[in-house]
Amino acid sequence: MNVAERSAESEKAKSSGGLGETLKVVIQALLIALVFRTFLYHPFNIPSGSMMPTLLVGDYLFVSKFSYGYSRYSFPIDLSFIHGRIWEGDGPKRGDVAVFRLPRDPKTDYIKRVIGLPGDKIQMKNGLLYINGTPVERERVEDYTGQNAFGQEIKVAQYRETLPDGVSYMTLDLTPNGEKDNTGVYEVPAGHYFMMGDNRDNSSDSRFLNFVGFVPEENLVGRAEVIFFSVEEDSHVWEFWRWPWSLRYNRLLEAL
Repeated sequence: MNVAERSAESEKAKSSGGLGETLKVVIQALLIALVFRTFLYHPFNIPSGSMMPTLLVGDYLFVSKFSYGYSRYSFPIDLSFIHGRIWEGDGPKRGDVAVFRLPRDPKTDYIKRVIGLPGDKIQMKNGLLYINGTPVERERVEDYTGQNAFGQEIKVAQYRETLPDGVSYMTLDLTPNGEKDNTGVYEVPAGHYFMMGDNRDNSSDSRFLNFVGFVPEENLVGRAEVIFFSVEEDSHVWEFWRWPWSLRYNRLLEAL
């Protein structure tokens, strides 16, 4: 083999080795992403205003799966042979913002706040939340500034609500004496949770028993941890050329 042939063989080997290394890196990256998505954090984007002002349309979150353990709904494929939860830890706490599968349609993800734990009695009276017969502390604060369906600026009554456990967050009250501002008593069954949106007059949640109702613990996907990305409602995340003015910089990496 002459010098030219040896040189060609050497270049071919280098090319083959380089391609092999690239494929190895790509496969490793995909495996890491698969493990991250399957067992650790589930990315979730906010499609509606039911959790305003805590979460806005256009927010992108990381939801920790390991916080509540794993169930058949924790994985990208249907593992119906799994019953209940495994490695569940301490379970949800009152005030957590949690993603769950809708009981009547388990293919649909919902995100709400955990308000009632198993055995709790939940009721709304004149827009005020009661847990086990005791009113939850609620303080009127400055109005929230938002937009209506026509893009017009509106002011919405805003309250700081503080649960018995000390968890505090903002809620909106769009309509005095709204549809679910006065309810009967909901008794949360064992192994279930009562979920509510922070936007109280614009949230389909556990108050609507025929639509959402009590959420079985196996339907929980995980706890919302942090907003890792956020764009204005009229923008799309892939429109990177609009990011300079569409990004909500103040919401990036905001813990929940």
